Amino acid sequence: METVEMNSVSLKRPHSEDDVTNADEIKRQKISEKSETGNDSGQSVETVTGQPDKSLLEDTKNEIIPNEESEEQEDEELEDSDEDGDPESFADMMKHGLTESDVGITKFVSSHKGFSGILKERYSDFVVHEIGKDGRVSHLDDFSVPVDDEDPSEETFTVLSDEDKQRLEELQLLKNKETSVAIEVIEDTKEKRTVIHQAVKSLFPGLETKTEDRDGKKYIIAYHAAGKKALANPRKHSWPKSRGSYCHFVLYKENKDTMDAINVLSKFLRVKPNIFSYMGTKDKRAITVQEIAVLRITAQRLAHLNKCLMNFKLGNFSYKNHPLKLGELQGNHFTVVLRNITGTDDQIEQAMHSLREIGFINYYGMQRFGTTAVPTYQIGRAILQNNWNEVMDLILKPRPGAEKGYLVKCREEWAKTKDPAAALKKLPVKRCVEGQLLRGLLKYGMKNIISAFGIIPRNNRLMYIHSYQSYVWNNMVSKRIEEYGLRAVPGDLTLKGATAVHIEEEDVDNYTIHDVVMPLPGFDVIYPKHKIGEAYKEMLVADNLDINNMRHKIRDYSLSGAYRKIIIRPQNVNWEVVAYDDPRIPLFTTDLDKLEGKPLPVLPTDGKFRALKMEFSLPPSTYATMAIREVLKMDTSIKNQTQLNTTWLR
Repeated sequence: METVEMNSVSLKRPHSEDDVTNADEIKRQKISEKSETGNDSGQSVETVTGQPDKSLLEDTKNEIIPNEESEEQEDEELEDSDEDGDPESFADMMKHGLTESDVGITKFVSSHKGFSGILKERYSDFVVHEIGKDGRVSHLDDFSVPVDDEDPSEETFTVLSDEDKQRLEELQLLKNKETSVAIEVIEDTKEKRTVIHQAVKSLFPGLETKTEDRDGKKYIIAYHAAGKKALANPRKHSWPKSRGSYCHFVLYKENKDTMDAINVLSKFLRVKPNIFSYMGTKDKRAITVQEIAVLRITAQRLAHLNKCLMNFKLGNFSYKNHPLKLGELQGNHFTVVLRNITGTDDQIEQAMHSLREIGFINYYGMQRFGTTAVPTYQIGRAILQNNWNEVMDLILKPRPGAEKGYLVKCREEWAKTKDPAAALKKLPVKRCVEGQLLRGLLKYGMKNIISAFGIIPRNNRLMYIHSYQSYVWNNMVSKRIEEYGLRAVPGDLTLKGATAVHIEEEDVDNYTIHDVVMPLPGFDVIYPKHKIGEAYKEMLVADNLDINNMRHKIRDYSLSGAYRKIIIRPQNVNWEVVAYDDPRIPLFTTDLDKLEGKPLPVLPTDGKFRALKMEFSLPPSTYATMAIREVLKMDTSIKNQTQLNTTWLR
């Protein structure tokens, strides 16, 4: 096996009728071209954004509860809107972004000649199926609802008028001063009153009901039984004891990330997002299938959402007594289409055989480091250095590159005035990191940056220092492969159970490169006993950090470290080259296509374009883009791909 240096390979894009009309979509596509399969806590396929990647840390489910609803809705509308400007100006702005070599990604393990192809020309070209801890691959293949005598009738969902629902929601969310809502019973029968009682209690958790006579008419009175606490804790007494407390279901989603999906579901169900749990977050620009669990929401209510949700489908319902936990999964199975490939059949065979037999370098992908001129690892390094003025400056200072217009104005105001109130006025989106830090500075003052920074959700703060760890690991692995190649050598590390041990001279023949791990720097890891061990120390010394003292005076920022395999060999690797004429047609069927009985389009035997259909399974904490990079021998950074595709973007 031989290591080779990385070359940039030009990508060529086919022109289609949608090139002009879908310019905005093209631009969004270029921003979210890469995806990851995992993170430190769970499994994830991630979209590249200018902000740190929220899926990289554990306990994400505790950080997705929205702020005040009106503010969140405004934020979402602004975040979903695209920037002004043509694709050329966007490509020009991306010249300030990162390339793979900037974050230590420089080596390949295979010797085949690279070729070009288009990753995620359509989001439906990237499909991810979660693999549970039992090894079962999640599929959406059943819309049926478990039969349960305790479930309300279908009439429950239609008996209330839109006006009644609006008033009940305002009561439930304590949005007005009313202490109750009265609903007149038009057809006064016991059965009708029962249905209304059931509808209010099941659709608006936290509300209780009673019947009252007023002026000879019957009214159902809805009121709060437990105040604000009822919002987060659905009424326990209404749930049958024989039924598992958690409804597990498969979520099929298109072009939506997991956090957004759960926020949408919680809004429709009128519950807090933190009653949902999952094993890993998934990317936006993909079709993904994963298991979700929700506390005391019936399968019937969930199935009803299929009638009103766009880009979501829920199915495979079951009741269990436990939630899901982040990281409790074996990985993800990927189905990927690389369109308009230029490689010969021999090149493709060599590339895919190498991927199956050898694997790829387990680099942290570009998503880990952000897309703007200020990489997230730089902020993480400043946190570890306890340099809080630098942290504030890196987050808030003006930066070249592609950013939302309101962020540019906010940064300019900050640079001019250093006034958090003035800068905040330029920022309509309050949930972004910049807005949170400015609010913290407004609250605690410029002399207490640590407390101001602490307003940012914990997961977002930790993403920065984990990004720095990843940066160090990538660089050290490249050095390790350059120095010793693809074989185990004395002084390398391997795992015995969960414990890392050094490979000794007399045992080295018992190990291969697939057994070797490298540490992420921290206070609870050991380092290789060869040149790379010293290289770790030298890199941290150059960053004014002490490798022997990775404990921080703020406990959250103390790094214990971890171990990560150098080479990952994907499982269940399969591939096929297909011909096609129309870049807009799908090249395989999804779970939803199969449920709806949609046939696969008939493909020509000799089309204008060729595509490589790949399937493979990866464990948690690995990046699908790094596997695809190994196949194509191509820089996966947005900067590189945007510059190489300026012609196509016209």
